[in-house]
Amino acid sequence: MTIRAIAAPARVAARGTRTLGSFRRHPLTYLTLLAVAFFSAFPIYWSVVVASHDNSAMAEMPPPLLPGGNLFANVARVFDTAPFALALLNSLVVAGSITVSVMLFSTLAGFAFAKLRFRGRNALLLITVGTMMVPTQLGIIPLYMLMIKLQWNGTIAAVIVPSLVSAFGVFFMTQFLSRALPTELLEAGRVDGASTIRLFWHVVLPVARPAAAVLGMLTFMTAWNDYFWPLVVLTPDDPTVQVALSTLASGYVTDFTLSLAGTAVATLPLVLVFILLGRQIIGGIMQGAVKG
Repeated sequence: MTIRAIAAPARVAARGTRTLGSFRRHPLTYLTLLAVAFFSAFPIYWSVVVASHDNSAMAEMPPPLLPGGNLFANVARVFDTAPFALALLNSLVVAGSITVSVMLFSTLAGFAFAKLRFRGRNALLLITVGTMMVPTQLGIIPLYMLMIKLQWNGTIAAVIVPSLVSAFGVFFMTQFLSRALPTELLEAGRVDGASTIRLFWHVVLPVARPAAAVLGMLTFMTAWNDYFWPLVVLTPDDPTVQVALSTLASGYVTDFTLSLAGTAVATLPLVLVFILLGRQIIGGIMQGAVKG
């Protein structure tokens, strides 16, 4: 084999690397990313702009593109018009409780379905996945009757308890752990005398952290944005954020500045949760990339 034949694959690989690197550094790539970021962030920016003006600014042509000076006044009106502070607290309790519960129980169930062997495992998983095909609206009436029988109607428990376990979360974690969790690692732990609970705490949870962070974000957003069930089961004096926002938008003439000021305040917890859990996702991806 000649030296030219040996060096040919290296030249091809180097040429491919240069081509890939030049593509990544191409100005069109950055322009595309900037355009996507602009169109994604502009609705949030426009909400803040409208919330910082008075309601007459909506009729101006061209509409205002710079923030005004009424943002804090409109936010104060939000808390005066509706029990918004109580709604924020209720939504934090509801979304936080549901998120922690779904992450814990989904990881436990996902570990059991993915790595433990027991009778009826496939049938139980099939039934769990099958419940995802049933529309939520079909269970509203019997669920409401159950809340009345338990005397939970009008309480936060009626919003939290029905959502403590998610069929999607169980299926999601089962699929992730079946691929990401090596069976040999569990067998090595059992040889060392570790119990199932200890294996879950010291082996499964570190592996499941990236997927659990994704599931936590999706669950928190779903619970925070839930409107129909809290509207049905809670009283107007003890609402969640979405029910309070609908109160701000009600009336003969819609006050858009008031509604969008409340929307801006209600969006802040979602941004904070995304920032906190986003680090876990990026850290898990980078850890997997280094190991690969």
